[in-house]
Amino acid sequence: MIHPTALIHPSAQLGSHISVGPFAIIEAHAQIGDHSVIQSHALITSHTHLGSHNLVGHGSVIGSDPQDLSFNPSTTSFVHIGNHNQFREHCTVHRSSTEGHATTVGHHCFLMAGSHIAHDCLLGDHIVIANHALLAGHVTVGDRVFIGGGAVFHQFVRIGTLAICQGISGFGKDIPPYTTAAEVNGIAGLNHLGLRRAGFSTAQRAEIKEAFHLLYRSHLNTSQALAAAATRTWSPTAQAFWDFVASAKKRGICDLIASRHSAPPADPQSPPPQI
Repeated sequence: MIHPTALIHPSAQLGSHISVGPFAIIEAHAQIGDHSVIQSHALITSHTHLGSHNLVGHGSVIGSDPQDLSFNPSTTSFVHIGNHNQFREHCTVHRSSTEGHATTVGHHCFLMAGSHIAHDCLLGDHIVIANHALLAGHVTVGDRVFIGGGAVFHQFVRIGTLAICQGISGFGKDIPPYTTAAEVNGIAGLNHLGLRRAGFSTAQRAEIKEAFHLLYRSHLNTSQALAAAATRTWSPTAQAFWDFVASAKKRGICDLIASRHSAPPADPQSPPPQI
């Protein structure tokens, strides 16, 4: 199941039932698990550890050096990929920029054509990343996140569990769990469909909605909303929402898009408009 034009280093570790397509390259010490498919012209570098049942599509490059001008190519770092993932045509996943560390992808993820995962990203499970979405270094993506085509993410951004991100959007702030993110650093609402599909009960969804409204629609700032939330007990599902918000760094979290378009209340002392 290995094409005669494929170049596979003798020290590469290949499991059973592996398929390697024409002109694919697998470098020394690369590890590829059972039942994986490496399609034509793909490159698997020596820094890559692939689990089982993975697909690496035509022209994809997994484990190459990070795009970091200060990176020393002699650094020993890795890409660790779990099981049952698909990397479609021309995906790129870069190894960590830090000695002994790894860029990590979990299980059952689907990365569509042209998507890019930069150094030191940490991806969970059951993630879908559509065509040409771009993750900068150190981005963290929670389980069951969906990222639309062409969306871009600044370094160190966090995307919470079950968030959905609109295509052709840009984010330099954290996206809380269960939300729908859009435009530039904007939150449009909750990912209601995603929550139902994930099996969240009516009570769980209602409590998440209550938490969302306290954070985004109560006219409190983030610190005030966190203080108000701390006065009551939440289920683990909703508490995860607050824990994520509380751990946001100095860039903070995305704001509610609807609040950007709200007209400020009229000042009763201001003069009437001139006609």
